[in-house]
Amino acid sequence: MRFPRLLFGIAVLAVVQGAVAAEAFPARTIRFIVPFPPGGATDVVTRVVAQKYNEQHRRQVMVVDNRGGAGGVVGSELAARAAPDGYTLVMGTTGTHAINATLYAKPSYDPVRDFVAITPAALLPNMIVVHPSVPVKSTRELIALARARPGQLSYASSGNFLYLSGALFTSMAKVEMLHVPFKGGSQAMPAVMSGEVALSFATIVSSLPPVTGGKLRGLAVTSARRFPGVENVPTVAESGLPGYEAVAWYGAFAPAGTPREIVRELNADMVRIVNAPDVRELFLRQGAESYATSPEEFAKVVERDVAKWGRVVRESGAKAD
Repeated sequence: MRFPRLLFGIAVLAVVQGAVAAEAFPARTIRFIVPFPPGGATDVVTRVVAQKYNEQHRRQVMVVDNRGGAGGVVGSELAARAAPDGYTLVMGTTGTHAINATLYAKPSYDPVRDFVAITPAALLPNMIVVHPSVPVKSTRELIALARARPGQLSYASSGNFLYLSGALFTSMAKVEMLHVPFKGGSQAMPAVMSGEVALSFATIVSSLPPVTGGKLRGLAVTSARRFPGVENVPTVAESGLPGYEAVAWYGAFAPAGTPREIVRELNADMVRIVNAPDVRELFLRQGAESYATSPEEFAKVVERDVAKWGRVVRESGAKAD
């Protein structure tokens, strides 16, 4: 009877060791990759989460590693190829984990197959702003004017997501507008403020100062509901184009195969961080809204947006540079 008892003892020991290993996470440094250079919105959101994570664990356990390049491809691919042990994460975005899947002819990673979703952290809607000389005060009036002047109204954008937000708008509204690309918001916004370009799909952070200063007119926000702090600005959907939504999300991912227990633990910690009042307030000042959910729900969001933005990319003919 000693042999069955020995097997039982080994089984109990394995369970105990597994439980101890799970409780010990994180036992070493977690590298949180930002697939963009320092200073941008993705970097800001990631550093807030990392700082609060370290505060929760009362030690420096999570470090931010900026690996920009190729529209987020370099850093995302690096994370996809890392060991699936919970010690390498990436702050993915709508661009890196939805748009790039179609934007690149031969993507080097699959945002669904190569990653496990942990939780989103923030939503970043845009605002449609127009020069005061443009005779419109609502989305409905903008659509009517664009239909009356096909191809004559110009809109500025900076980056793939803002451009595709405009492409989604023109497709759903069945209008033609001239797209004028800029390298960054610091170039796009002055062009609209000077009247060189009629309107823009811009981040709330960059558009609010000229709107409140009367230099631009804010028509609508691109989120499904009104943005906190600017509730007087309606959504595109409620003011003339039902069903329209173009919101960039930022969320944590781990390499596919990362143990479910670790994913659950990371999710619990990050949801607690994102929902904290001080983090909510900090994100709002950056033009973002706190947004956290379960790994399963986040995975559904990713799959939905891969399909949604894939259609927009194909219809617009957009391609990666």
